[in-house]
Amino acid sequence: MTMLDEPRVEGAEELEFRDRVRAFLDGHCQKRRSGRSADGVADRPNDDGEAEGTSMLEADSASLIAAAKAYQAALVDAGLGFLTWPKRYGGAELTKRHVEIFNEVAADYEIPNAIFTIGHGMCAPTLLEFGTDEQRDTYLPDLLRGDRLWCQLYSEPGAGSDVASLQTRAVRDGDEWVLNGQKVWTSGAHYCDWGIIIARTNPEAPKHKGITMFVLDMHAPGVEPKPLRQITGAANFNEVFLTDVRVPDADRLGAVDDGWRLSVALLMNERVAIGAAGGGPRDGGVQPLIRKARERGLLGDASIRQGLMQVYIQQRLASWLGQRTRAALKAGRAPGPEGSLGKLLAANIARQQSDLGIAIAGAAGVAWEEGDARGARWSTAVLTAPASAIAGGTSEIQKNIIGERVLGLPKEPQVDRDLPFRDLLVGTQR
Repeated sequence: MTMLDEPRVEGAEELEFRDRVRAFLDGHCQKRRSGRSADGVADRPNDDGEAEGTSMLEADSASLIAAAKAYQAALVDAGLGFLTWPKRYGGAELTKRHVEIFNEVAADYEIPNAIFTIGHGMCAPTLLEFGTDEQRDTYLPDLLRGDRLWCQLYSEPGAGSDVASLQTRAVRDGDEWVLNGQKVWTSGAHYCDWGIIIARTNPEAPKHKGITMFVLDMHAPGVEPKPLRQITGAANFNEVFLTDVRVPDADRLGAVDDGWRLSVALLMNERVAIGAAGGGPRDGGVQPLIRKARERGLLGDASIRQGLMQVYIQQRLASWLGQRTRAALKAGRAPGPEGSLGKLLAANIARQQSDLGIAIAGAAGVAWEEGDARGARWSTAVLTAPASAIAGGTSEIQKNIIGERVLGLPKEPQVDRDLPFRDLLVGTQR
């Protein structure tokens, strides 16, 4: 037994809290079939009424959203949501040890909260760090309780990995800003209430220095989300058209033209939200693969066994990295390059796991009986995996960050960094 696996002796208060968490989850969630080894079923809805990446759930988007909101509201009302956050916004003002206990207990349950990943993992920390007291009081309670869903509007047709090349414009008009432009790959825009958006406010400045961040009402006149059909058949991403959208200056986050600094902070939170969840404290997604291999009589196959062991090892590494990242956050340290490490590892695991799954499933992975609700799971995993290396910043971007901030390698040359944005031939700008 290693030090990492040695049981920790808990006091009466910790044991009581553990029982309290378990009682709550027993009343609001389903138990996993095999501890943390959920079958990969996501619960972020798309406009077809199915869960993202699967056809296993026979529920429409409205019911998925309603279930997630009911769970989150009950969690916050029970004093178990955002355990280390201020009570003023719906938190519990408890310790990081309480968070550890909650996560340990929650590992055995199906938690219906995937639709809050962006709002809770990215937008909320950004509002808490950069918002005014009035903005925090206005937005955080409903956001944390799940009453309102949030999205993030960054990428554009001509600004993907190079987000600073964005062309959506925000022009000051008295106490308001008028936004015009287009965003793309916006997760959940078609069912979200609010979003955090970045727009260009000064084309005379270099591209990183003329950007401002705003809170955007997704139901405001001129905001038009259009879902994009994915290779899986789902439609979770959107292009969003903005036509003369008016945003009050009171909904500006940070100083004018200082949005890039805030954007980087949100991106770091995004990578932590994606990467720090990786694997959990147990064996993550390897158990469904083991069950399928046993079912098909392949557990004795040396190559399959080697593949299973590789997935297990990678997920254990992701688990420990996630624990380290979460511990740093609970200690008050800002997200750093460990978020990029976790994000890169998560993308590698997704590809490795999906390739192994389809190999184990064989013909059943590409053809199944009509009406088999779980038949598409293996092929869907293969089709979904490449997106893991793109969403939240490509794997190439993560490697650059790791190279510069962890290995101390020199930055890539940037000949356009100090030129006025209006002079650059970037994206769709000509």
